[in-house]
Amino acid sequence: MTYRAKWLLPVLFVVLATGSAGLTALLMGRGSSEVATIRKVLSIGTANIGGSFALETADGETVTDETYRGKWMVIYFGYTFCPDACPTALNNMSLALQELGKDAEKIQPIFITVDPERDTRQVMSAYLESFDHRIVGLTGTRAQTDATAKTYRVYFALHKDQGENYPADHSAYFYVMDPDGKFVHVIVGATPGDEIADKLRKLIAEHST
Repeated sequence: MTYRAKWLLPVLFVVLATGSAGLTALLMGRGSSEVATIRKVLSIGTANIGGSFALETADGETVTDETYRGKWMVIYFGYTFCPDACPTALNNMSLALQELGKDAEKIQPIFITVDPERDTRQVMSAYLESFDHRIVGLTGTRAQTDATAKTYRVYFALHKDQGENYPADHSAYFYVMDPDGKFVHVIVGATPGDEIADKLRKLIAEHST
């Protein structure tokens, strides 16, 4: 699969789910042919994002989407063996939480693995020590994590044919859910922390009016 194809597949999944809301951010810096492809996909329609899930924290606690009602869930799907996108996104979220100050109390950042065979509770716990302690890591059985990824329309592909240290392709976005558990926005994982904080502040303010 070419680099362009690897980039386009997850973007198409997100665009199908978010419609025009996230289009501007997704199109920045892309070629005209890719922009045309995305706009064509938009004409097909949109899909709902989010819903119920049951997963396990690094501490062994079973949680569901209902556990975080009343807070803004900001969910990122990835895996701990990810060489770049995941640590970049989680570092940006850590910086955003610091930038948000007291508003950070209204947010629950969540990191959900798409690679539960390697991302055990112990592995997730050790991995998240490098980031803000408020980020909750969730794992589960393959069936549970697959079902959650499907619910959020997340694209991922594990390349297990490449050996023990296999890589994975996956969507690299934060899915923002309001305090009632409804999808409201998507933020590119590579967005700088201060910009993530600004976007979340605006969403919180709009929701409060």
